[in-house]
Amino acid sequence: MTKDSDAFRTIGELSKELNIKPHILRYWEEQFGMLQPLKRAGSRRHYRPEDVEMVKTINRLLNEEGYTIKGARKFLTSRKSKPAAQAVASARVASTNEMAAGVNGDNGMMLKELKTIRDRLSSALSEA
Repeated sequence: MTKDSDAFRTIGELSKELNIKPHILRYWEEQFGMLQPLKRAGSRRHYRPEDVEMVKTINRLLNEEGYTIKGARKFLTSRKSKPAAQAVASARVASTNEMAAGVNGDNGMMLKELKTIRDRLSSALSEA
């Protein structure tokens, strides 16, 4: 039986779930200041859902994408200072404004580039 996704997890449960040894999780707490599980009596750790997501992200960065601890820390702190959704929204607004104003030259050329990108994405998704 698995826990609800909103339930707190002990270090042992999280360790089993993600196949990461408990001492690695404790080490990551030292290295990544933003990872701060609740500590109860006897220093027992309880990971909130956002802590679990943070651990998953750290694990992906370190063990799948090949980041160093320093690089992963830098990535996470830069992401925290400007959330991805906000960055995407800012880029969309800027792009829309540029298209409306014709800032990047001929709108026809920009439209052609966007269609090329769309076609490449479409063919890549159909191959997968």
